[in-house]
Amino acid sequence: MAASRAKTILLAIFVTVFAGSLIAFPEASFEASIRGLNMWWEIVFPSLLPFFIISEMLIGIGVVSFLGVLLEPMMRPLFRVPGSGGFVWAMAMASGFPSGAKLAARLRKEKQLTRIEAERLVSFTNSSNPLFIFGAVSVGFFYNPHLGVLLALAHYGGNFLVGLTMRFYGREKEEEKARSKRVTLRSAFSAMHRERTKDERPIGKLIGEAVVSSINTLLMIGGFIILFSVINKLLFHLHVTEFLAMGAAQLFHLVGLSSLISIPFIAGIFEITLGSQMISQVQQVNLLQQVILTSFVLGFSGLSVQAQVASILAETDIRFAPFFMARIMHGFYSAMIAFVCWKPVYENSYQGGSSKSIPVFQSLQSPWEEAVSFLHQFGPVITIGALVLYMYFYARLAK
Repeated sequence: MAASRAKTILLAIFVTVFAGSLIAFPEASFEASIRGLNMWWEIVFPSLLPFFIISEMLIGIGVVSFLGVLLEPMMRPLFRVPGSGGFVWAMAMASGFPSGAKLAARLRKEKQLTRIEAERLVSFTNSSNPLFIFGAVSVGFFYNPHLGVLLALAHYGGNFLVGLTMRFYGREKEEEKARSKRVTLRSAFSAMHRERTKDERPIGKLIGEAVVSSINTLLMIGGFIILFSVINKLLFHLHVTEFLAMGAAQLFHLVGLSSLISIPFIAGIFEITLGSQMISQVQQVNLLQQVILTSFVLGFSGLSVQAQVASILAETDIRFAPFFMARIMHGFYSAMIAFVCWKPVYENSYQGGSSKSIPVFQSLQSPWEEAVSFLHQFGPVITIGALVLYMYFYARLAK
């Protein structure tokens, strides 16, 4: 009871201070809101929407069950999750967070995962998409496309290590699975057919509900992006970021990292994009330190992404605590991989190319630059068109 009251008081204080800060710093709050909104409707919404819709349809049609049977021999021994987790893992890497949490929550609602399995799966399927790592971070922030390979290796390798670690989570509470039968294409097709016949929705309704569900999730994500963009800005003006950075600077000193990077690091703890950008702009530290801290920030994912995941998991019985601990592990694993692979992957392969100059080999960066440029140019149009489509399907389904 005392803990519950203390939580209520802390929440009331936080919301009151937040409201007061909005009044005290209206211009900064407005600029942060616009920044978050632009990020959402230019990049996040158009890049995630197709993956969300297709994922919903693949689950409804039964393709996930088909893949689950085929991937069971790999996913069960490695990560102690069903084969359908392989689909979630692949889609999460392709589309980025928080799609892994959304798909795992959906499979949990479908009873295809136990709670322990869902908590394991969510922990290692939270990843950034390649467009963000190669396009936004390596090219857009560091002006160095060669860094994308190292950052991606550290990020996805860290996720793999998190999955191997989390396979030991909850073993004492889990019943032993019976030895799986021999996997055949026939059994996989049978599983897909059973799932499809169980879902009696016609294809038109399936598409409509996939669109509505996906856009509902993206609207929620947009709200969190804007909210944490404002919170991050207000914390800076209230000197909270500077205070937290003093503690981070002491830890950095112990491990040989520059204290100049502490404020960008704290910003990245709250919001991944701003933190990665600020780390890349610190000129006084060497590139290796920037890469290590950026890898940690990408692995930790920022409290903004974690809040999005918490909101998605709240609709199920999946607990948030294992996911949060996995994000800390992911941050450290990614930073460690970046440090170990710095020389063999980056220095030896690219002769330590400058971090602030674009190499002559333009073809290496053009696909990512073109993708980011396309989203900046046409992303808002795609977002508005999708919202119109959402209203149409929502009206049809409401009848």
